[in-house]
Amino acid sequence: MIRLAITAAAFLVLAACGEKPQAGFGVKSDVPAFQGVENPFAAPGWKAGDKSGWEQALKARAQNTQNDYAMIK
Repeated sequence: MIRLAITAAAFLVLAACGEKPQAGFGVKSDVPAFQGVENPFAAPGWKAGDKSGWEQALKARAQNTQNDYAMIK
């Protein structure tokens, strides 16, 4: 019984060493964010490539929804 527990513990410890490399996945960031693609998750009214609109939306989001001091009432 003890031998089985030691074997199971050794297996779990060695299984943690087998992480696979995570290269080649994710979002490619070779273009600026404001030139994003058109998808259903984009803000309504925003068009890809509109840099000034992107900057205004970021500023408004930071001021209106991510500013905890402005939310205190």
